[in-house]
Amino acid sequence: MQAAVFDAFGEPAAVLTVCDVPPPQAGPGDVLVRMLASPVNPSDLMTIRGTYGKRPDLPAIPGYEGVGIVESGQAGLYGRMLYGKRVAVMNPGTGNWKERVALPARFVIPLSAALPIDQAAMFFVNPATAYLMTRRVLDVPRGAWLLQTAAGSALGRMVVRLGRQYGFRTLNVVRRAEQADELRSQGGDAVVEFDPARHSAEEFREEVFRHVGADGVRYAIDPVGGATASAVVGCLGSGARLLLYGTLSSEPLVFSPRELMTVGATIEGFWLGRVMERMPLLSKLGLVRTLTDLVKRGVLTSEVGAEFPLADVRSAVVAAEQPGKSGKVLLRIGNA
Repeated sequence: MQAAVFDAFGEPAAVLTVCDVPPPQAGPGDVLVRMLASPVNPSDLMTIRGTYGKRPDLPAIPGYEGVGIVESGQAGLYGRMLYGKRVAVMNPGTGNWKERVALPARFVIPLSAALPIDQAAMFFVNPATAYLMTRRVLDVPRGAWLLQTAAGSALGRMVVRLGRQYGFRTLNVVRRAEQADELRSQGGDAVVEFDPARHSAEEFREEVFRHVGADGVRYAIDPVGGATASAVVGCLGSGARLLLYGTLSSEPLVFSPRELMTVGATIEGFWLGRVMERMPLLSKLGLVRTLTDLVKRGVLTSEVGAEFPLADVRSAVVAAEQPGKSGKVLLRIGNA
């Protein structure tokens, strides 16, 4: 059985190899899934580099997200119901970049056969994160401003479309000017260019306030951290909430506590894996129905920029980090 493996942390293109590994065995409560496709997400690349929130034991196989077909299992009634079904595979310990995966049945969710394979492969990490943060955790009301950094990312574009769908306004922060017009054309209400290497936090704050007013923003999300998220703290208004859901910069936030104290703002962390682990099965199935509807309507669709076979995983990880790339990179692992 073929798998993408790394036995040392480092640059993905340097440490990944494709080789034969023993086929997995489904234990009690597990299902065996034949994998069809898996995207290359930032969390995968950070895991390979050893900079993600948790490090797997080495040697390891990457891949938190993907789609496959359940072939067998020992997971009781739920497992029998899943037999032969197409499922989203949320692998909490990584391991989806191989031909077959065995994991507890609670980490696979049946998907509509009407979803294309590429959308099914990318069904959870970005769509669920975007939806849960904006609609469940923050519950951004109609007409309110939501500030988001890394707005040109696949998830950022989903947030823009969610704003159009549910009536909240998006203030989209990008690092490159060429992304601004594209985001406006997709429905972003305002776009602000901010690169900590070229702009000061004071300049950023003035530009944000020019769009939203002197009261600042009450809702904000950030996957970057470092100087970018620190600058966002200075834009928060009374009772504001800032969700941190990534660490793309690998740098800590630096700000005065008074920036939170004087306006009563809060900073919270959001990690999809933890949220999904704690979510009851019926709630997960309800979330799947909601996400499926939004994918079908084009609100939570994921653009595919390039596809690679598993054997060419090194080219896939290089393509995933190309500046200005359009769409996600997808690994095609098996046939439906």
